[in-house]
Amino acid sequence: MTTLFRSRTTAIWAVLVAATLASWWLGGHHIDRRTAAVAVLIVAFFKCQLVGSYFMELRDAPRPLAGAFSAWCAMTCAATVAVYLAA
Repeated sequence: MTTLFRSRTTAIWAVLVAATLASWWLGGHHIDRRTAAVAVLIVAFFKCQLVGSYFMELRDAPRPLAGAFSAWCAMTCAATVAVYLAA
């Protein structure tokens, strides 16, 4: 099992799978619907950040580009959650 997780890509993939399962569990109405929706949105943007950083290799990109992507993820997540909560 330790050889399976030697690759960073495999470890990130496992985190993405776990985040997907967490979203699925939350979406099953195990908690308040409004809280679940916000949590699922946050998890989705966390996954977006991971995919951009590790599979689109933005972690190795110039700092301004990586920073712009991270800022975009954070601001878009905040705006989406704000619009959802305002509705």
